[in-house]
Amino acid sequence: MSKLRSGVPLSEGKDETVRMGKLFGTDGVRDIAGAGLTCELAMRIGQAVAEALVQKGTDDRRKVVLGKDTRASSDMLEQAVAAGLTSRGVDVVLVGVISTPAVAFLCDAIRADAGVVISASHNTYEHNGIKVFAAGGRKLTDAQQQAIEALLEQPQIGQPCRDNAVGRVYYHNNAAHDYVEHLAKAADGYFDDFKVVVDAANGAASSTIHLLAKRLAMPCVIINDQPDGCNINHNCGSTSPEMLAEAVRTHRARVGVAFDGDADRILAVDEKGEIIDGDRLMAIFATYLKEQGQLKNDKIAVTIMSNLGLTQYLKSIGVSCVQTAVGDRNVLEAMEKEDLVLGGEQSGHIILGDYAGTGDGQLAMVFLLRILREKRVFLSRLAGCMTRYPQLVINVPVHEDTKTGYADHPDYKAKVKEIAREMGDDGRVLIRPSGTEQLLRVMVEGADMEKVNRHAVSMAELLRRINKEIWEEGREEDWELPDD
Repeated sequence: MSKLRSGVPLSEGKDETVRMGKLFGTDGVRDIAGAGLTCELAMRIGQAVAEALVQKGTDDRRKVVLGKDTRASSDMLEQAVAAGLTSRGVDVVLVGVISTPAVAFLCDAIRADAGVVISASHNTYEHNGIKVFAAGGRKLTDAQQQAIEALLEQPQIGQPCRDNAVGRVYYHNNAAHDYVEHLAKAADGYFDDFKVVVDAANGAASSTIHLLAKRLAMPCVIINDQPDGCNINHNCGSTSPEMLAEAVRTHRARVGVAFDGDADRILAVDEKGEIIDGDRLMAIFATYLKEQGQLKNDKIAVTIMSNLGLTQYLKSIGVSCVQTAVGDRNVLEAMEKEDLVLGGEQSGHIILGDYAGTGDGQLAMVFLLRILREKRVFLSRLAGCMTRYPQLVINVPVHEDTKTGYADHPDYKAKVKEIAREMGDDGRVLIRPSGTEQLLRVMVEGADMEKVNRHAVSMAELLRRINKEIWEEGREEDWELPDD
């Protein structure tokens, strides 16, 4: 690993009380389980959540909902977080293996003070993470995240409880059933007239998808629903849809859907085995909601990574897009500010605001099936409403200072203007600093693939040169160039 002045990965630090700054990424805390994300750190996060989010000074017992995905390390980290919470006088409601959006729903349903999920989402099994919801199952605000991080920097987080003030651990045995009933409300009926293939990614959806299929009378072929602690997201799920596409063709199914490890995102496959990403799903959902007169303000919220083809199509039907930074938390904030009912990401985090306040893969599946049932058309026809513009992404390894300083370089500003002049309204260039790696992600998008390739390569070469200049200016500080 290269030496840098800042941006040290969590797993490289030695003293957990001095390296907590910016602990939360776009989707919680995440690292290698047992190495960067240790039991000690998990317990301290539990204590910090208790101190920062749980209201004190009432006679009622305070409680936090705690769920997990299917990774082998999730049991270990679940117990550590529970220990931290109970040591600060908070009761813990264990809901077992269940999706992240299910924890958000249950947090609101049982009026818990907070919710915690042990999951690393779409990452492979050796990673794990901790996601936190505030009361009502809401995403944390920046202030709440900062309050938790500030507590983690202290040698001792609050005062431990004694005697009968210590929190207790309870089990919510009906959690999966309650969540499925919540999903069924979005179905408005049953799905007994066409076959569906579901890829559960050997993850959290494995605990509810069979129950949901039965509840909705849905002829369903379910694959990758046998988690063993190490096979979550392994060549399956929304990050590897090839198996799903083949299963749809083999079983001659009407549609296929895949989730990630904690089932907060969805990817679909049409009857031909063609992949339908989050942008196309949002195009379908926005069209349907507008036709039903249910698309508030004729707007949806999307991130800067959404395809230009989505915004162009929506514009053609009188729908505008509010753009946000990457992360469904940012999408939700925009939806609340603009009073919107639909938002999401190309990656498949889709928020249906009339039903939930967070991205939910299984909810999006139910809503998609509802549209297909009412329209009585194939998914390929619905998805054809939007023409996807070619995109090319190149990752450029850089120093931490380059991630913040490249935009001020005159050559960069000139290059951006040059690309804008040539591509006009039919293309764009986007540079996004990675939140977890020493990278700048160069994304060029446009109607002409030749222009997309040429501008992406030239921009990447320019950023490598700018990075070298910044490195040479700081050589006396003993930097090393990142590996390309």
